[in-house]
Amino acid sequence: MEKILFLAHTEPDGALAKPALEALAAACSLGGELTVGMVGAAAADAADRIAGCGAGHFLAVEGEAFQQPRYATDAAAAEALARAAGAGLVLAAHTSRWARALAGVAARLDGRIDTHATRIAEVNGVPAVTRWFYRQRMEGVLTRSQRPWFVLLDPGCSAAWSGTRGAATVERVPVKASSRTTVTGRRAPQSGQQTIRPDARLLFVAGAGWTKKQPDGVPHPERAEQLILEFLRASQASLGGSKSLVDLSGEGQAVLACMSHLNQIGQTGSTPRHPKGLSTCCHGEEPHVVGWRFITERRAINLDPNCGWARGKADVLYVADAFAVMEQVNRLLGGGA
Repeated sequence: MEKILFLAHTEPDGALAKPALEALAAACSLGGELTVGMVGAAAADAADRIAGCGAGHFLAVEGEAFQQPRYATDAAAAEALARAAGAGLVLAAHTSRWARALAGVAARLDGRIDTHATRIAEVNGVPAVTRWFYRQRMEGVLTRSQRPWFVLLDPGCSAAWSGTRGAATVERVPVKASSRTTVTGRRAPQSGQQTIRPDARLLFVAGAGWTKKQPDGVPHPERAEQLILEFLRASQASLGGSKSLVDLSGEGQAVLACMSHLNQIGQTGSTPRHPKGLSTCCHGEEPHVVGWRFITERRAINLDPNCGWARGKADVLYVADAFAVMEQVNRLLGGGA
């Protein structure tokens, strides 16, 4: 039976984020001998919250030095936990923090690592990882004989673990914190400016049509941005953009100030997993639609009835002016309808 180490880092409030709970659920589903390893300022509360997961051991590297995400301290902590657990399979959520550190840990332990896994399950008696290749057009299933094997699971691919709270016995693993990096603070957008919401029920995607000439012969990017931001505030949707829209800033054209390459959806952007998606002023070209592969329900607003969305790529296509539609939608949302 495979020994499994589930790695997690605590959040500033001491809890485990949803991606970590999703990775924990995947670790529990394998049925091996499970050990939980946590990194953070304090791990006792997080360990108690997942005490019912069935893990045989709870290990922790604690201290204020391990609260902040830094390669040196995170790699040292993960290496110490992996050595203490003696596990052949190490699972963690594909967060920016673990993605930065665990490849180096795998090299230190003469192991291997696979990232952006969407599923892990037992196949023919051995763990097998599922992931996408060639810009999410091909799905592959792979196994490895090399141990330790580190696997980073993409968020949103499975249900989060939910169980009873208990009292976990946590064994502290001593690690000397040594780093030349000093965290001086954190810069984050104001809550009203937040446009990327991974847990939102709806993904709203804007295309380049929002910045093109309108019926009066001139573009209205300021009005477009106002309509989009009003809708995001009222619906708490997440904002995405087509490549053609986010690239406009490099072409000297009018752009939406709320849009950046971080919002890009498509084969060179992100591939979100929201339950519903609404595309506006985007023609549904194949590179853009690749990013919608895991959206459950897809709808689009476009003036062109022959656009790509009309060719079986959208569940519903509204042939209409997005400006007029979103003005009416915002009016309804503002009126409580």
